[in-house]
Amino acid sequence: FETTPAEEKLQGANLTLEGLNTILREEKNSGKNLSPRPPIVTILGHVDHGKTTLLDTIRKASVAAGEAGGITQHISAYQTKKHKELITFIDTPGHEAFAAMRKRGLSIADIAILVVAADDGVRPQTKEVIEYLKEHKLPVIVAINKIDKPEAKPERVKQELAEHGVLFEEWGGETMCTEISAKKNIGIDKLLDSILLVAEVEDFRADQKRDGLAVILESNLDPQKGPAATALIRTATLKVGQDVTAGGAFGRIRRIEDWSGKNLLHATASMPVILYGFNTTPQTNDVVQVVSGKGLARLRSKEALLKDTTKSRTGKIQSEEEKEMKKLCIVLKADVQGSLEAIEQILSTIKSDEIALDIVDSGVGSITESDVRTAENSSALLIGFSSEPTSVAKRLAETSKVEIVTFNIIYKLVDALKERLAALLPPEIVRTDSGRLSVLAVFKTGKRDMIVGGRVSEGKMLRGSLLEIKRGDEIVGTGKMQNLQRNKENADEVGQGNECGVVFEGTIKIQVGDTLICYKEEEKRRTL
Repeated sequence: FETTPAEEKLQGANLTLEGLNTILREEKNSGKNLSPRPPIVTILGHVDHGKTTLLDTIRKASVAAGEAGGITQHISAYQTKKHKELITFIDTPGHEAFAAMRKRGLSIADIAILVVAADDGVRPQTKEVIEYLKEHKLPVIVAINKIDKPEAKPERVKQELAEHGVLFEEWGGETMCTEISAKKNIGIDKLLDSILLVAEVEDFRADQKRDGLAVILESNLDPQKGPAATALIRTATLKVGQDVTAGGAFGRIRRIEDWSGKNLLHATASMPVILYGFNTTPQTNDVVQVVSGKGLARLRSKEALLKDTTKSRTGKIQSEEEKEMKKLCIVLKADVQGSLEAIEQILSTIKSDEIALDIVDSGVGSITESDVRTAENSSALLIGFSSEPTSVAKRLAETSKVEIVTFNIIYKLVDALKERLAALLPPEIVRTDSGRLSVLAVFKTGKRDMIVGGRVSEGKMLRGSLLEIKRGDEIVGTGKMQNLQRNKENADEVGQGNECGVVFEGTIKIQVGDTLICYKEEEKRRTL
């Protein structure tokens, strides 16, 4: 018997990214029904080395200048044509916070372009990317950017890359290198030709005769059209009207748009598209797969069942330790799934033994009334990232005294949360000793106060300070200095070698021969 993998099995379990890659490898090895597909290119490199500008130059639309905080917050994908051949580009953010997104970009790309600035050279994220590329064995093209700058040193960059194991063709290696200026549009055509050359050698193909499989790059909640998912078709064809699932989300494809917003009836391998028709926003990295009508009905009934059980479930059980810990509860809303993922990833790195950050609920889209209610029930702070409250939610928040804070730069959001968490930490008590007094006489002994006289043996005595009574080698008690006198006149301080009188407040009885240690305590706010 010659066996074939049963498609029906996919109906039962959700396909993972690893599972999808295995299917694609099997498909390539089988060689059946394969036809050429456009190469998928990801652009990687250190933050500010010009990745977004390069993509924009290729796309001929400048969004780089208008970006909040100069960081590409979302993955975007689009296609361009060169010599009548299509090339798909995926954009991944370069900032350190988005390491997970870069890994994802690499797991679905065919070719990587490593952008290195000619005036800056190899930087931490560049090294990180080189390590990934070696691990994934991806064909790589190096683009040395900003060669129009007077301080550009492309030869030095090549030398640095060679030291990190990236050898160029002219030096006997395998890596192609293009010198470009994304801003001045220099060398871009040559770079696109290099991509097509690598694609020709690698010969990327996909099976067009089966049901489509795609990967979710991003998802958000469109106020007019509902859940919208940006997906990259990995193989075969997705069509309008097909029943699909992606992780915990499912539905029927109502509409497919290409990256420029044009309506499509079907989408083929390597195409980045926006899919509408899911019941909720799928998670980034979920695999879109076609299911039968029966499979969809099963998922719908399962979801209804889950809703019933979650309604009846009351708050989660906490351990004793968790109950004692101080907590900052937050409800987090972001515009798209990628931002949510990056924020949650950064917040998970904030560690403290005394306080905890509890994300009560999170999701994509605008801040709604239900978010305000969730925040009210759990006394949580409502945080929006590039997500604003609806007018109804705003009014409800005002009446129910729920605080809403919105941000459009991830680092400002994280810093603000760190500050709030630090405010919950018990303050650090800092003690400063100022002087010591040897007690020579006791003038008056009251129930809660005493008047004693003595000589300042070191430092100085300061009025209003706290006092510690030392008898022999032991501290026998503490109290407060109510007044300080020198020559029967009130004094703010008395220095070393001088005699003075002290009015002491406290229950301990001071004796001749004791030492009074004068000190102050200050509360210092702690930071995380």
